[in-house]
Amino acid sequence: MRSPLGGLSTHILPTSATMVGVCMTVLSIGHLGHGGDARMVIDKLLACDAVVFLASALLSFMSIRSGHANGRLESRAEVVFIAGLGVLAVVAVALAFAIT
Repeated sequence: MRSPLGGLSTHILPTSATMVGVCMTVLSIGHLGHGGDARMVIDKLLACDAVVFLASALLSFMSIRSGHANGRLESRAEVVFIAGLGVLAVVAVALAFAIT
């Protein structure tokens, strides 16, 4: 039986892993400039967002490895992934205003 979401987990897993790397890269690049209160908040948000993307990757991996179509895990992976993208968008806007 096919998953109701059409095997979306096979796309969420590598993309979530890539987004963890994006969060870590932005964190690393951010430490090259001047710090401040806004930068500290942005760093903490990026670190938490990396954990959100990791959770999405784990849920999608568990969905794939379950051996049968597990729509519940796949749906949760999708929701967590979208939440991570939302947080990343907010961080991008905050970062744009924090740069002087």
